[in-house]
Amino acid sequence: MQLQVSAQSNLGGIVLNSGGLLVDSGWLRIFGSPGDADPERLPGLAEINVMPSTFDPAWRPGTGLVVAHDVLGGVFSLNGGDPRAAGRPGEPGEIIYFAPDSLGWEALGAGYSAWLSWILSGGPQEFYGGLRWDGWRSEVSVLTGRQGLSFFPPLWSAEARQDLRATSRRAVPMAEILGLSRDSCLQFDGVDPGFLGVV
Repeated sequence: MQLQVSAQSNLGGIVLNSGGLLVDSGWLRIFGSPGDADPERLPGLAEINVMPSTFDPAWRPGTGLVVAHDVLGGVFSLNGGDPRAAGRPGEPGEIIYFAPDSLGWEALGAGYSAWLSWILSGGPQEFYGGLRWDGWRSEVSVLTGRQGLSFFPPLWSAEARQDLRATSRRAVPMAEILGLSRDSCLQFDGVDPGFLGVV
């Protein structure tokens, strides 16, 4: 296995034994092993991180390993060996979050196992409190594993921050949302957020 982690670890267990996890009606997608060829399925961890198809001992996930996306275009990544050199916060092995409402990375102060436990014990309810609206669950539950919600005005705009309910939303490919976030970062402050995953 390219990850070189124990099957006894939470990360190894999810990748070896599941196609991934959909949390809160699919609001959060935690990547696992590849599913079938259905284009609407949840992508696998290997696909998201562009891992080689055969084991390559020299391959490394670079700045970090993308372990989950949310429907807003938020990205959870497991930091690589030298996050500071990559311009990312946190320590090696710590989960960080790319926030689509601030277009920046935030350290979460937990490794994968503690993060997963927090997720499964209801952590997203508070974490996303200001980014959810009445009826969000019904909008999210019909999305495929490769779609997210595009907002207008964007989540990082002053208008969306003042009144999220006044934004319009539509389902689009997750690749479009991630591409727009990267382009916005480069346009506004010239900083590349780095690898956000391939969908």
